[in-house]
Amino acid sequence: MKTKLKTLMLIALISVSTAGSAWAADVMLYVTRHGKTMFNTVHRAQGWADTPLTASGAAVAEQLGRGLQPLPFVAAWSSDSGRARETAQLVMKNWKNPPVLKEMKGLREVGFGLYEGDLDKNLITAAALQAGYPSDTALLEAFSAGKIQMDRMIDAIHEAEAAGTPSLPGVKSSGQAETYQQVAKRMVESITAIAKQAQQQGGGNVLVVSHGMAITTLLQALGNTSLREQLKNASVTLLRYTDNGQFKIESINDMRYVERGL
Repeated sequence: MKTKLKTLMLIALISVSTAGSAWAADVMLYVTRHGKTMFNTVHRAQGWADTPLTASGAAVAEQLGRGLQPLPFVAAWSSDSGRARETAQLVMKNWKNPPVLKEMKGLREVGFGLYEGDLDKNLITAAALQAGYPSDTALLEAFSAGKIQMDRMIDAIHEAEAAGTPSLPGVKSSGQAETYQQVAKRMVESITAIAKQAQQQGGGNVLVVSHGMAITTLLQALGNTSLREQLKNASVTLLRYTDNGQFKIESINDMRYVERGL
């Protein structure tokens, strides 16, 4: 009887221990920017608007996939934008056991309202003037020097869009240009939900395909403002979600996985 009781207690202990370690397992989030698109190529603003990947954009997504292939992935997510979905599909194209791709609206790029599809120069110039800089070049130089962060840049776009754009005389604001807080909130909520779901299933590696400014916003919301350049297409920003519910930033704008897939 005592032997049987000890056996039952041991089984129970193992079960509790296994459940605890499954919950406590770290999650590694491979957050990547989508491949290059048609609008990227012709320098037009692309937030909620969407254009397909170019041939080079598709190629770099497949290269990233080859670079990540040795790693086992337990989940894959993308924003609901076609360019992010297509990138994720191409990344996993040749994986032996790819996870089912899921989409999340909260991973979208920043919404630019009236400036969607406008020239990048028009968008950045309007934001520059709103933020107190004389030109688009001056604003970008200030960002590179760390004198202005993503929060102020996004809010400047929001403020400029509210006044309308010279490219569309007489057309009023759509009211859909986002603020920094709106983007930060949805990005943090999205990445946290993804991480928690993976953690509850035992942890592991997760692919997340999102967008340049959205990922940069996420980094700032997590307390990191070290990025001084635009995220490269197919670059990886690696986040570790720990057993105590904290995000640790392991790397930013990393192109090593693409290089490994060449």
